[in-house]
Amino acid sequence: MWGNLAPMLLGIVLVLTVGGVILLRPLASRLGDLLEVRTQERLGGRGPGQERELARIRELMESINQRLALLEERQDFTDALLRNPERARLESGAGERKAERAG
Repeated sequence: MWGNLAPMLLGIVLVLTVGGVILLRPLASRLGDLLEVRTQERLGGRGPGQERELARIRELMESINQRLALLEERQDFTDALLRNPERARLESGAGERKAERAG
């Protein structure tokens, strides 16, 4: 009885091992691919979706920068007007006359 048990256990272990490898290899491969993608994302690899998002953010930042520059220009004019109303009116009028001559 014990003489037949060793080859039978060896056969069962061999079948389970081969079956496990055949069944679990695709799962392990897929898990490895997933881990590789996550690692690339953390290291700074960018996909096409991220590039589009960065381009959209850049456009928004440029728009905000333009609006801020315009706001600063208006604020400077307002400050000048409050400090010296006559001088600000003269400078404003000179700028309008230059624009009329150029146009």
